[in-house]
Amino acid sequence: MTYRVGVFVMDTRENRLVQVIGHIGDRVQVRTPGGGLEWEVPSDVLRLATSEERAAARAAKTSPMNCAECAELDAARRRAVAGGDEEQAGDALVAVRSHRRRAHAL
Repeated sequence: MTYRVGVFVMDTRENRLVQVIGHIGDRVQVRTPGGGLEWEVPSDVLRLATSEERAAARAAKTSPMNCAECAELDAARRRAVAGGDEEQAGDALVAVRSHRRRAHAL
């Protein structure tokens, strides 16, 4: 199936909302809503996103300010940076970014 550029679809491999930005053969270029890194996926792992999925992604994207886990992970990162432990600070940054991607689709 061919998807229009700009349409929101679900990557069924990761149950992740993405936006179509182009096509090359049977591969579709996508990125997270609002921008970010681009990647290619086979068209057969995509399906149109429902209005509920699009609304949930918008709601999740706005919620990190009130997320207790975001605050806890960021505090741990700040402590690691302040303590001068570069390895721990790097690990904490990865944890923050992973959580935001997983929980808030950022």
